[in-house]
Amino acid sequence: MALDVIDAQSTGIAALRAALSAGPVASPLAAAFIRAVDIIAALPGRVITSGIGKSGHVARKVQATLASTGTPASFVHPSEASHGDLGMVLQGDAVIALSNSGETAELADLVGHTRRFAIPLLAITSRPDSTLARAADIVLALPPAAEACPITAAPTTSTTMQMMLGDALAVALLRRRGFTANDFGVLHPGGRLGAGLKRVGELMHAGEALPLGHASMTLPDAVVIMTRKAFGCLGVLDGEGRLAGLITDGDLRRALDRDLRTLDCAAVMNTAPRTTTADTLAVEALRQMNDGRTRMGDDGAGRRPITSLFVLDDARRPVGILHIHDLLRAGVA
Repeated sequence: MALDVIDAQSTGIAALRAALSAGPVASPLAAAFIRAVDIIAALPGRVITSGIGKSGHVARKVQATLASTGTPASFVHPSEASHGDLGMVLQGDAVIALSNSGETAELADLVGHTRRFAIPLLAITSRPDSTLARAADIVLALPPAAEACPITAAPTTSTTMQMMLGDALAVALLRRRGFTANDFGVLHPGGRLGAGLKRVGELMHAGEALPLGHASMTLPDAVVIMTRKAFGCLGVLDGEGRLAGLITDGDLRRALDRDLRTLDCAAVMNTAPRTTTADTLAVEALRQMNDGRTRMGDDGAGRRPITSLFVLDDARRPVGILHIHDLLRAGVA
């Protein structure tokens, strides 16, 4: 039975995809979808979503997705709309009304309000000849598809298609507006998602905390700085203050067969270390650490993630250092 439910809903999703794939000339749904994106993208106000029952739950989810991806949106319950909440629906807004049958009586006052004040009305319904569809400016008519329960015909496949169409609208609008990961991070400051969208500059250590030396510094002096700063590495600067190389604990261990007292930093440093910038996303810095693994042996065995990244400005001068523990504390890793 579980597989039958999934198969039924998959069939509905495939029909929805086929309708959109047919293009705006052959498919009324595709043409309506493009018009819907155009209208919403040009709105001076908000998108108001509404529906009752299962469609109402989907309308709330569509509203939340729109709002979190840069399209101002609110949900208005149709029954509450009839008792004062119509005041939330203003000229400059657009309404997306969801009703599988298109005959939901509770939507009548909201629909009438949009007609009275020339507020664009978009209907998501399975019946393009319904009362709601006839009143709407744009009809996003779902293709015919059987509900997953043949006994009760409870809303299942239809609500899945409603939600998928709402998500498609939200993401299309996101792309139309040029909404960025940084914009998304502003709207999602909490949780692991918000942490991953922080910038390296918000998490890095700067100033006196940086473990820095120069190419001619002896390794014993370098070890003193590395021990004091406790990042397990040393950034080696050239004469212009740019990062010329990096020495890690592993580099020191690999040089133990030589007399460390006679060596300078230039003799053992890695001249092409991985680095990052202050405006890089924290989640991207984590990917760099995981991808840029340090070698434990000449055969490449025993590789482990990088634990620190120097943060450079446009002139390749160190302005900070980011440690894996900073990402852990922020909830990124």
